[in-house]
Amino acid sequence: MLLFNKTLISICCTLPLVACSVTPVKNEQVKMLQSQQVSEATSKLDKSFYHFKQTVKKKPVIALVLGSGGARGYAHIGVIEVLEQHGVKPDFIVGTSAGSIVGSIYASGKSAEQLRQIALDMKVGDVRDFKIGMKGFFDGQKVEDYVNKQINQTPLEKMKIPMYVVATELKNGEKTIFNYGNTGQAVRASVSIPSMFIPTKIQGKEYVDGGLVSPVPVDIAKQLGADIVIAVDILAQPVNTETTNVWGLFNQNINIMQNRLAAEELKNADIVIQPDLREKAHIFDVKGRLDTMQAGIDAANQRMHDLDVVIATKLKSEQNQEHLQVQN
Repeated sequence: MLLFNKTLISICCTLPLVACSVTPVKNEQVKMLQSQQVSEATSKLDKSFYHFKQTVKKKPVIALVLGSGGARGYAHIGVIEVLEQHGVKPDFIVGTSAGSIVGSIYASGKSAEQLRQIALDMKVGDVRDFKIGMKGFFDGQKVEDYVNKQINQTPLEKMKIPMYVVATELKNGEKTIFNYGNTGQAVRASVSIPSMFIPTKIQGKEYVDGGLVSPVPVDIAKQLGADIVIAVDILAQPVNTETTNVWGLFNQNINIMQNRLAAEELKNADIVIQPDLREKAHIFDVKGRLDTMQAGIDAANQRMHDLDVVIATKLKSEQNQEHLQVQN
């Protein structure tokens, strides 16, 4: 989360807008108007939004939880590819930091194949939003704009797959779950690594990286009413962290704290997918992206049989409960 070379993951792509004729200009003006009409990101988790608990279930509710981990977030794409191949589609997604980027684009209706292409198309010069300030040197506006462009300005409450984005409220350190309004803004908040990104200001409050409080947000998925939680843990493992220098020691402090936080939540997951990501590839290295996605594929394939068993067990349990309700 706080490693310098992990920062911008697949968040950092913006495609230049080229106006070549009158019609494209008008289209861009319409898009700008649409984006202005999208309300600020906010959390509206009142009773009406916990509909997964209230729905009459004919099958288990499946949540896909995508954790933080910087450039290792490419592995999320590999996991989604395998889930698609096995016909497993989540009923909702909860994402933190890197997981919020991949999750929001997927939730908007993009396929795993499209996610892969987006990742491979990323170029070094796609993000250059330096803005030196007292609280950081990346503004994050390009992150917000890029995500909103990829999802065609779709607000969180209108995603094809319900999407929940986790961030940390800076002043009091509280976990915030965005599920309404400006998707790109929520993602921007979730990836705002402290001291690197300037905190994202939403409705007068400042927000930073969700990985500080919930690096793999399993508990949120359970609270929302998931019967089955598939959690993807891409955190750096302390055993693989270099500790022979000051920067390495700093990273190790963060890794140990994050892994302790994640371990508590992962106990409540039904399926945990942990890609083997020992090497720290450069974010713009195409081979590194491919290798990281492949690690996600390999890890997911190893858990598909277990997932099939969990789904079958939960489905049988739901059917038994329905049968008992009919009898009563």
